[in-house]
Amino acid sequence: RWAFEEVGQPYAVNLIRDAKTPEHRRVQPFGQVPTYRDDSVEIFESGAIALHICETAGALVPTDPAARIRALQWLTAALNSVEPFVMALAVNDIFEADREWSRARHAKVVEDLKARLADLEAALGDKTWLDGETFTVGDLMMVSVLGGLRGTPMLDGFPGLAAYVARGEARPAHRKAMADHMATFAETAAA
Repeated sequence: RWAFEEVGQPYAVNLIRDAKTPEHRRVQPFGQVPTYRDDSVEIFESGAIALHICETAGALVPTDPAARIRALQWLTAALNSVEPFVMALAVNDIFEADREWSRARHAKVVEDLKARLADLEAALGDKTWLDGETFTVGDLMMVSVLGGLRGTPMLDGFPGLAAYVARGEARPAHRKAMADHMATFAETAAA
């Protein structure tokens, strides 16, 4: 939703109740969401989807070859170098919190995540966005990944990253996308 809002492209959301059905697995072999379909492609994976939306619209992906590859580098880093650490915390503390080893493992998961966040904050430095003053698809994906830490104290020790996430989430497109996203859940719960 955020990518669509950023580029100003209308979109429709199709909610699914079960991502593990054979029909959904024909589009997403791992039984996950999101998926995307337009007149030319049917794809899965949030990074590929965001990149396709932005490239198709000619937005958030710089045309300069060096700047373009840096934006793609940060999109990839968000999903491959940062998200696994964010997800490790969620898996340990939420999805597997009832396991006997979860409490003992928490400290190591937090230590690893904090080390990764320290690296990211150092790379960000005093820049507004990851590659300077221009918001790109890499920032969209990184802020999305870091949003997984919302409601936790994990960013408290990283004021530069906290400010970076706040800047991203303050963008009008993000605010609208999240409001629409949450409204969908409210409507579904009310039905």
